[in-house]
Amino acid sequence: MDLPVYTKQQLALRNGQDKPQIWVAYKGFIYEVTESRLWRNGKHYEHWAGQDLTDEMPDAPHTETVFEKFTIIGVLK
Repeated sequence: MDLPVYTKQQLALRNGQDKPQIWVAYKGFIYEVTESRLWRNGKHYEHWAGQDLTDEMPDAPHTETVFEKFTIIGVLK
């Protein structure tokens, strides 16, 4: 799988505010969550889109399998 590589700055723009796309990163991969009702306006509970959520997962009420329903669209540099 040959995925495009994005910087943290590029990821940060996909926060549901600056650009229409809503992306989040987890364990080096970037996920497209624009269509998720749980990420409406780029916010999911106390989390904001456009960020790497890897370090925040241990505090989540769900496991990392939640990412399986989203498409991987890139790699975080």
